[in-house]
Parts: sequence; C-alpha cells; structure tokens
Amino acid sequence: MKKVVIFLAEGFEEIEALTVVDVLRRANISCDTCSLSEKQVKGAHNVLVEADKLISELNINEYDVIVLPGGMPGSTNLKESAQVVKWVKEFNKEGKIVSAICAAPIVLGKAKIVKDKKITSYPGFEEELKEGIYCEELVVEDGNIITSRGPATAAYFALKLVERLVDKNTADTLKEGMLLKFVEEKTKSN
Repeated sequence: MKKVVIFLAEGFEEIEALTVVDVLRRANISCDTCSLSEKQVKGAHNVLVEADKLISELNINEYDVIVLPGGMPGSTNLKESAQVVKWVKEFNKEGKIVSAICAAPIVLGKAKIVKDKKITSYPGFEEELKEGIYCEELVVEDGNIITSRGPATAAYFALKLVERLVDKNTADTLKEGMLLKFVEEKTKSN
C-alpha cells in the first residue's frame, strides 16, 4: 500500500492540507501529516492542527508521495527547510510522486526539479517557476510531479493523487460522493 506524507509548516493553507488528508483517507490511502517544528501547527487562518508526526521523528523511506500544501508563510517555511528540499530532490530522483499546491510549488523551484516540466501554482508565483512550462489548468501532472492552483482546486488535486495511487474509478466514485460532479453539472447549466 502506498503511503503519503503531508508537510505542515507554520502558516499552511488549511483547506489545501486538510482536504488532501480527508480525500486520501476516504480512499483508504495511508496518509500522515508531519510538522516541521511543534506537534501543533497554526495554519494561515489561525486554525490549530495537531500533526501525526514531527519531522525529527520521520522515516522518509516509509513514504511514496510527498504533498506540500500552500499558504503563506507556510510555503516560504517549507522552502526554507533544507530537509524538505532535500527530500523533494530525492523523491524526484527516485521517480516518486512530488506534489504541491498553491504557493508550495516554489519549493519544487528551489529544489531545481521543474526545468522543462509542466507546472502550475497560485497566480503570482510564476517567476519562481520560470524554468518550468507554466500552465493554468486546475491540476497539472508531468510525470511524477503534480501541482495545482489553490484552495478552490484542493479537492481536484487530492482526487488526482487518488487516481495515481489507486485508480480513476475510485477517484470518480469519491468525486460523485463528495458532490463535485453535482456542482460541475449545476455550474454548466447556469
């Protein structure tokens, strides 16, 4: 069974982190949250979340996927973590999935893994990703790198991970159960 680690740095975007945790666990994917400092981490909107693990106790070799939620200053804090950047480079080299949403793709830029790769982010971070091929889709997938735009795309980002880790049928079933298909249909008819 594939195992996912989601890094939580002070100032992370709560919707992006917790939506991914929720959706992955709905799909029965093993998913741990990992704090860069204290067990309790404060999000960008002052929501306190207790992480499953601390980075100091993490055995990164147990995991198959890294997820980096955005938010500010959370993304900057992730980018400034030498350990997170090192692991992103290692996962990429091994062909393991490295995923980031919102501002967090700046970590991938710092790790120098976006060159000639299709990538997206929250608007305004394009300059830090200029070595990549910038796209404006909801979720962008290029090999082992998956990126997404921001809070409103968090469920689609999470479902892409489910599709990659389990299968498209499971992702579609979750999408329907979460009423995303309903919202899409209603949006088209308006």
